[in-house]
Amino acid sequence: MSIKMRFLLSYIGVTVVSITLCLAAGFLILFTVTGDVGAIDHLFKKTYIQKPLTAKEESTFLDLKLLAKKDPNALLNINELQKMKQEDIGIVVRRSGKVFYTSDEQNRAKLERFLPKFEEININTRDTIRIDDTFYTYVKFDFYFEDGEQGSIFVLRKASSYAELTRELFPLLLLLLVILFVVIIGLLNYLVSRSIIKPITFLKHSADRIKSGDLNFKVTTASNDEVGQLYRAFEEMRIRLKESTELQIKYEENRKELLSNISHDLKTPITSIIGYVEGIRDGVANSPEKMDKYLSTISIKARDLDKLIDGLFLFSKLDLKRELFSFETVDLVQFIKEFSEEVQFDLQPQGIKLDVSIISQSIYVTADREKIKRVMMNVIQNSVKFLDKDEKKITIHLEERKDDAKISIKDNGQGIDPEAIPYVFDRFYRLEPSRNTETGGSGLGLAIAKQIILAHGGTIEADSLLGEETSVIFTLKKGEHRETHSAD
Repeated sequence: MSIKMRFLLSYIGVTVVSITLCLAAGFLILFTVTGDVGAIDHLFKKTYIQKPLTAKEESTFLDLKLLAKKDPNALLNINELQKMKQEDIGIVVRRSGKVFYTSDEQNRAKLERFLPKFEEININTRDTIRIDDTFYTYVKFDFYFEDGEQGSIFVLRKASSYAELTRELFPLLLLLLVILFVVIIGLLNYLVSRSIIKPITFLKHSADRIKSGDLNFKVTTASNDEVGQLYRAFEEMRIRLKESTELQIKYEENRKELLSNISHDLKTPITSIIGYVEGIRDGVANSPEKMDKYLSTISIKARDLDKLIDGLFLFSKLDLKRELFSFETVDLVQFIKEFSEEVQFDLQPQGIKLDVSIISQSIYVTADREKIKRVMMNVIQNSVKFLDKDEKKITIHLEERKDDAKISIKDNGQGIDPEAIPYVFDRFYRLEPSRNTETGGSGLGLAIAKQIILAHGGTIEADSLLGEETSVIFTLKKGEHRETHSAD
């Protein structure tokens, strides 16, 4: 059964039960008070006929009635009637159909016309009359004067025209109230159901769009209730699905590009090796010098191939978080000094000057020695490829900060185009579009460096001035230094 049908049935049920309970409660109250099972049938008639007067009016009426029974002719004494007259109480004495006395002289003629006729048995003693636009509630008593003439006494009270109209239209008003009750409950039911069914319907259509692969829409709401929370959760799910889909597409594009780059970088040395091997087999290397040259070239290409495969394998393990790290507390000042002395022997033959700038005595960080050494070596090797000045220079600068240490490796090479800086740490990215390994490397060095630094919880970035210099800056978190003492 649908939610809409459930709301409709609940609406009908609430309406029927509410009306039934109201009627039952009214019946029980009347039955408890009157003890009469037929009280419901007579309720309206009794209420309509027995219209009570005020206490003063009832007292005045009883005095007049007693006088009519004991000494009816006394009602013909105007002075006596004046004594009984009280403020705001209307008294009328009628004799033989003519008004003998009235406290409202202005309506004497109208009273003669509208007052009820004489009734010997006094059945309809209480009722309401209308004079022009005014209603009067009255109580009367019919009697005979001593001479046998018909006489009547009336006590009148001006009644609200709206109250009388309400009494006359009571059945219709009751029906209208029931209809209004049903309409209000129906309207509330519609508003409540609409506030639930409409959002659910929209979410269903949204789910259908997601199922069909359409994620380019928004689910918005200003509501803070449960439905609004559901909307926001659905929108968050849509955003995450969209991000996941876009990331998957990006990964797929990267995978294709990676396969293309790997194929190219592997094919180049393999092709060279095959070419030189075939040259040897075909007898092209027909002298010891050529043979030595061919074999030397094959060895170099094989080592380049092995180096590329090792780099690719390391990057894959880093990317998949499967590379093991041996973290320890390292004195970064001593580490850089030892590293610079080691790498200086390789740079001097190439005419490259290495400067080290350290302003602290010791800085302790938590790091993997071999991995950080790999980072610095990759950055320096990358710098060496792009040094184009007569005086080639690389500077290592170490700076201690509050929570970490900042290492900067700067060269005075040809620089990097500002548009290319965001991509220098991407795998297989090369500034040399021809992908020449002699000038551009494998494209994995900086990518591996980034993965290692991120695994250390640090940051890495590049800064460059085209044609002047390039700096690679990375940070390492500080570690606690514990001094050890040996026993004598």
